[in-house]
Amino acid sequence: MGMHGILVQQQRLLEAIILAALAASASAAEPTNSSCIRTCGSLQIPYPFGTTEGCYLDPAFLITCHDSTPFLRRGHIKVLNISLDGELRVTTPIGHDCPNNETTSSYNYELSLLTFSVSYTRNKFTALGCDTYAIIRGTLEKQNFATGCISVCSKIDSVVNGSCSGIGCCQTSIPHGMKNFRVVLRSFNHHSKVGDFNPCSFGFIAEEKAYNFSSLDLINFQNRKTLPLVLDWAVGKETCPDAQKNSTTYACNAEHSECENSPNGPGYRCICRSGYEGNPYLSNDCKDINECEISNPCNTTCTNIPGSFKCDCPKGYEGDGMKNGTGCRLIVTRYRSIPLLLGIGIGFLVLLVGASWIYWGLKRRKLIKLKEKFFKQNGGLMLQQQLSNFEGSVEPAKIFSTKELKKATNNYDESKILGQGGNGIVFKGVLPGNKAVAIKKSKVFDRSQTKQFINEVCLLTQINHRNVVKLLGCCLETRVPILVYEFITNGTLFEHIHYKSHLFSLSWENRMKIAVESAGALAYLHSEASMPIIHRDVKTANILLDDNLTAKVADFGASRLISLDETQVNTLVQGTFGYLDPEYFHSGQLTEKSDVYSFGVVVAELLTGRRAILSDKTEGERNLAMYFVSSVIEDRLLQILDNHIVNEGNIEELKEVANLAKKCLSVRGEDRPSMKEVAMELEGLRNMKKNPQEKVDLKTEETKYVVTNSTQSFSIDAGTSNSSTVTTTVAYDGTIKGR
Repeated sequence: MGMHGILVQQQRLLEAIILAALAASASAAEPTNSSCIRTCGSLQIPYPFGTTEGCYLDPAFLITCHDSTPFLRRGHIKVLNISLDGELRVTTPIGHDCPNNETTSSYNYELSLLTFSVSYTRNKFTALGCDTYAIIRGTLEKQNFATGCISVCSKIDSVVNGSCSGIGCCQTSIPHGMKNFRVVLRSFNHHSKVGDFNPCSFGFIAEEKAYNFSSLDLINFQNRKTLPLVLDWAVGKETCPDAQKNSTTYACNAEHSECENSPNGPGYRCICRSGYEGNPYLSNDCKDINECEISNPCNTTCTNIPGSFKCDCPKGYEGDGMKNGTGCRLIVTRYRSIPLLLGIGIGFLVLLVGASWIYWGLKRRKLIKLKEKFFKQNGGLMLQQQLSNFEGSVEPAKIFSTKELKKATNNYDESKILGQGGNGIVFKGVLPGNKAVAIKKSKVFDRSQTKQFINEVCLLTQINHRNVVKLLGCCLETRVPILVYEFITNGTLFEHIHYKSHLFSLSWENRMKIAVESAGALAYLHSEASMPIIHRDVKTANILLDDNLTAKVADFGASRLISLDETQVNTLVQGTFGYLDPEYFHSGQLTEKSDVYSFGVVVAELLTGRRAILSDKTEGERNLAMYFVSSVIEDRLLQILDNHIVNEGNIEELKEVANLAKKCLSVRGEDRPSMKEVAMELEGLRNMKKNPQEKVDLKTEETKYVVTNSTQSFSIDAGTSNSSTVTTTVAYDGTIKGR
């Protein structure tokens, strides 16, 4: 820990000791000293806040007034405004990183609050720059967390004023209950390519409404030092029921006041009841509101009553008398009104039944037409034509109806959810015949790719490889097409490697088997399918396992089309951070060699048992690929291998596999082997272990695939999308929360 960190810890400890000592003598009684100063400069300081002892509720509410400038407690946080609604507006510094400026090269700031929390509804974390990634770190209830965003752009003309979508500016939300944080700023290329119009990166947590992004900020934001920040304040750490048990410390002293729990962390607040206004922390300060004078709510005579009002209708009239209510209506004599009311009631009932019948009929007809509209828009007629001309040994794609899938998932019951992310939700369904399937509901669909989507559905349903999750069909009667896959029973490879419930379940022999099968599946998609298919998101979470631990590669092909639309092309990075080809950040293109790189990360994960994003308190986040390659080069492989496989695996075989993974993780794509070469070499290593006396020629050994014979061919243009930013939230256990 550096000297700065030691000083910060000592300052926090000293402030905590002072607050604890003062709190021991503080009480919830309101101040009786009439000389209490309630202003500092232009700031009004209402109780429970105060500037001197005896004028505030407890030390947490101390305001220090120095040269007519108010500060929170005895620190350096300047106070801008205090609201009895539970909000405190203060100033917060702006972090910056200027790689080419020796005088102000870097300023990473932190904020530590002992009692109050940063408002997660009023503030946002924002980063500015064209070569920037920014991270917030902190603790929540003794648990570490980290979140952040990336902002990249190549020229200032591509920046849109007022938009923090990732081009020049990115934003992300902050977690609930955050009391302390640190903002860290870094750049990818030290601003070497964008320095003429963006010499620095900036990052800050500030009130969302207080900042509106402008392209000029990329050049001259250095002149801005602070921005407003909204804090949520509350009394103590107890809930309302617990606080009310002790009348001497309970803060809601005012008559007609009531208590509410703090929405952002521990503690409670006091509010005046409906119909009253004032300071609920002072006795007799919640005053009755005279609604009759303020809002004039009545059509007739208005009478103010404590906490409310009433409107009086004239004699012979009935109703609430309110302008926004039923008003006043003439009272009809009882006996004369019976036939009239009976006739009106029967007529209304007939009208209601008829209207309901017409309504439900029209609604059903509208629903049918809407399904037909979506079916045509999503290429249903094209798919029907393709299937009518289909000739092949493999069962063609099936077109499911919305009724079938709703029944299979019990109307998409939450208990059927297998997983969900930024692109959609996957449900488990059971079709007639007790056949389990995985049903993927995506969020968006690029309609310009409809023809390509239909061609891919037809193509992918013909893939019959034992290590590829089979696409069974789709439903086109919804706004976004729904895909139906075979259901794989034993979870993901990620879960088997990392979750405690699967600890010790994967031997080295099983890991080698999974690596060989996954490589073979990817090689098949690249080389043996009727049209080459690039996966684009190879990771352990997309490799499924069945009951026999047979690997099944998932989430490829048509699902990639559904997950993109025109509004996302320039804002979403394809693939997952930690597995992503480094060449992608420069070219914006994903190739077959990108899958090879991602597979190299998977093998590294199998060997080390570590996640794609490593995390610890001292070194922060590290990319597993870089960590693994450096360990192999520096001959530190045995130090990073998973303990569960070192004793059972052949060390030479482990080194061979590690060297192959290192080749896959080459920075330049042209230096990586093809996926077919990787599959052949892994299969060769596995065969040598099974038959150590036999020599296997890796150059001629072929990986066997199941190739479906079909006379049907399809034309596909598998496109890619340029992207500029990714927003990723990483917990300190290393789990990737966003994509």
